[in-house]
Amino acid sequence: MARHVGKPAVVAAIVAAAVLPSTATAHGRPWVAGWAASPVVGSDIPWSDCPAGAGLRDQTVRNVVFLSAGGESVRVRVTNAFGTTPLRVGRATVAVQASGDAAVPGTVRALTFKGRPSVTVPPGRELFSDPVRLDVEALSTLLVSAYVPEATGPLTNHPFTAQGNYLATGDRTGVLSGGFRDTPCWMVVNGVDVAPARRVAGTVVAFGDSITDTAGTTGNANRRWPDFLARRLDAVPGRTLSVVNAGLGGNRLIADRDEPYWGVAGVTRVRRDVLSQTGVKAMILLEAVNDIGYSASAADLIAGHRQVIAQARAEGVKVYGGTILPFKGSFIWTEEREATWRALNDWIRTSGEFDGVVDFAAATAVPGDPATLDPAYDSGDHLHPNDAGTEAMANAIDLAMLLDR
Repeated sequence: MARHVGKPAVVAAIVAAAVLPSTATAHGRPWVAGWAASPVVGSDIPWSDCPAGAGLRDQTVRNVVFLSAGGESVRVRVTNAFGTTPLRVGRATVAVQASGDAAVPGTVRALTFKGRPSVTVPPGRELFSDPVRLDVEALSTLLVSAYVPEATGPLTNHPFTAQGNYLATGDRTGVLSGGFRDTPCWMVVNGVDVAPARRVAGTVVAFGDSITDTAGTTGNANRRWPDFLARRLDAVPGRTLSVVNAGLGGNRLIADRDEPYWGVAGVTRVRRDVLSQTGVKAMILLEAVNDIGYSASAADLIAGHRQVIAQARAEGVKVYGGTILPFKGSFIWTEEREATWRALNDWIRTSGEFDGVVDFAAATAVPGDPATLDPAYDSGDHLHPNDAGTEAMANAIDLAMLLDR
């Protein structure tokens, strides 16, 4: 949760539609989502120098993305989900990262879209590139570069990343390195699919707010709890799952917020951010602390969880409920809000409405004081976990449950 609190707003009714590509690779194995980011409307953020509010023109963005699964081919999703005008991508590439903005020599691959080097994405749409052969390792990092020749206006983006990305003037999609400056946000691109080289049976999506998106973790180190989960799943012999992060800082489950950079409500965005992910088999739902910070009732939050469960079940996707982390001593805590937190977590643990439960709260609380985040796991605000806390969260997940073993 961010510290910028505005008025609750009505849940948005419509989510931009994605164009769904083939689910099978050229070798007959199913694609899986290797990385994804939840998009928001392009807007100015007072404390950030992300340029998505004004948009880009004659610039290349180089997105740095951490893959949960490896394979022999990739395809990239470009997004204009919240755009109001067509978005022209003049050229795009993907490469394996060496360090910083530098690509490993020999790995830069030009992307095409139905055989063409450029693509125009209609407003409200997302499109995949053609597959491109590129051997990538699980838990490796890619550089996905996109050049936009014309003024975009406000640009669909993911604003909070815990990851340095890069921006340059002109078309620098094909260069190995150099000419880039830092930018904090992911732009133009919001997904990478992988043709897996091993038995990756599908994708599990981590769905939540800032505690899932970045928490209080070390930047450029991939220490979010979904990253730690990806490491655990990659170490499993035999059949496993890829992991994508659909966290969104400041997001609420049951209502929009006034500022657009927090994204539309979870009950609205779940269809695009979870159910449209390639190969999705399951989701871990961990979202409500921002709603509690707005003094939402436990009854309303339970109803919101039920909406997500119903949407996922209708698509054959399993839902694992995550208990909300403790936050006593943080800026949102009151006795009344703690009571809401307790009631919601009791329901998550005991209702039987989920396919399984991950007790994140118990895994991160002070022993004997379930309402307080353990100091060993506290980033300092008594709300967001640090690196050790996010690792403890990932370790609390029963892999046998996820893998149906």
